[in-house]
Amino acid sequence: MIGLMMMNMNKISIKEKVERFEDYLEELYSDARCELHYTKDYELLIAVVLSAQTTDKRVNSVTPILFSKYPTLIHLSEASIDDVSKIIMPIGTFRKKAQFIVDIASRLVDEQNGIVPNDPEYLVTLPGVGRKTTNVVLSNLYDYPAIAVDTHVERVSKRLGFCKKDASTLEVEQKLMKLYNKKDWSRRHHQMVLFGRYHCKAVRPECENCKLKDICSLK
Repeated sequence: MIGLMMMNMNKISIKEKVERFEDYLEELYSDARCELHYTKDYELLIAVVLSAQTTDKRVNSVTPILFSKYPTLIHLSEASIDDVSKIIMPIGTFRKKAQFIVDIASRLVDEQNGIVPNDPEYLVTLPGVGRKTTNVVLSNLYDYPAIAVDTHVERVSKRLGFCKKDASTLEVEQKLMKLYNKKDWSRRHHQMVLFGRYHCKAVRPECENCKLKDICSLK
């Protein structure tokens, strides 16, 4: 049975897989968007930095407290590391992330007049900010065409055979950029995150009701 399924998978082209997946994503998440809460550009940047190795839900539980106590970037740049650490303690690795927050705030105030610039080369120089964070922030703030590869996007891409199992996050990103139309990059990223978070989960994925189970490596 497994051999037969693998043969069926091989008969379906990558293009057909992508088209089926895109249709399914539109069916499930036609209004996909970032689940982190923010009202200002720097709040999104900080929230994404905080989301590393934790959940958006947990980040959303601490950022209202943080941004209420420190309502501007100037306030954050002058904040006590110890105090910020106490506020964000529930998300883990809080001491390191507290330092990131204060340092990011200081640099944005000193170097960018308190604005998160539409400049990927600058953003990746900020502490705690890498390619994934940059792509998430710019795609949400400026509709910048990007695909941010987090654990969900990577897992789904490999299970569906869009890239090799040992592909790096950069290789996954580059592959998806070739498979999707550029105008859809940001949308597909958000949809894939939600699909991986709530359907194609790392543990106990909901395969039984999935419309892609016949083209997935798990089956």
